Amino acid sequence: MIRRSDIVFQDDLVTVFIGSFSVANKPGQPIIVPNKHYENLYELPDAEAKRIMLVSRTVARAIKKSYKCDGVMVRQNNEPASSQHAFHYHMHLFPRYTDDELDANMGVSRRTTPEERLPYATRLRDEIQKAHAR
Repeated sequence: MIRRSDIVFQDDLVTVFIGSFSVANKPGQPIIVPNKHYENLYELPDAEAKRIMLVSRTVARAIKKSYKCDGVMVRQNNEPASSQHAFHYHMHLFPRYTDDELDANMGVSRRTTPEERLPYATRLRDEIQKAHAR
């Protein structure tokens, strides 16, 4: 369940929130989902697909500025063979740092508390609002 405090952006088509799991012990990873249910990329209508890509660019820029990371990785899985674990379309954005060993630790995750997620949500929300004001 998405908490209001985890949401960093929302419009009529998509919602962006800080995920409740810290993957590879790196908290603060945003997830983009369509507001309507689609199981995977194959079912995603053009309007939602376009909006997700545009919003992912905005969020990636916000991650880069507010997390001071070296890069941003976008990841989206379809079907069990590709490690899809939640059967509602979703796209992960991972802040990346040189030598962070994220790929080697993708299977390592833990549930985070709302208090742990709040600083990340606040930073991203503020940066996205600044971008829209420009």
